[in-house]
Amino acid sequence: MRVKTFTELPTTLDAYGALTDEAGTQTFKLKVVEVRDTVAISRIQGINDRNAAEKLKGQVLYLRRTSLPEPDKEEYFHADLIGLEVEMEGLAVGVVNALYNFGAGDLIEISLTAGGPPIVLPFTKSAVPVIDLSKGRLEINPPSGLWVSRNIAKEEK
Repeated sequence: MRVKTFTELPTTLDAYGALTDEAGTQTFKLKVVEVRDTVAISRIQGINDRNAAEKLKGQVLYLRRTSLPEPDKEEYFHADLIGLEVEMEGLAVGVVNALYNFGAGDLIEISLTAGGPPIVLPFTKSAVPVIDLSKGRLEINPPSGLWVSRNIAKEEK
């Protein structure tokens, strides 16, 4: 069975314990046999033939958060960042929509309160200097000139 993994090291996928379906009602115990890029070729306990494997095609599997180690200082789970309120110069400007990495570094996508297309910033200490999970917010400092003609803060009334 091919399992696309979003772990740092696909070879360690089975070390986290059983995976679950989205509802958390069904569990799957995997054994990684081989790794190809981000795909872990795995055997799943109880899935012994091709027909049983075909029934799982496209199934999204999840790790329980309690199975994961706590992130280091200034490291974050994407799930903890998505939905945070975004502020710039003291004004609420939007909400974290997604995080990406296309190979050249992490990017953060922000849906703007004022509407329009989202903005994307490099997810660096200079562009995102403050992340406060306890208050559900982060601050941005877009690189100079990136959105010169764009008002990303909602007009105050």
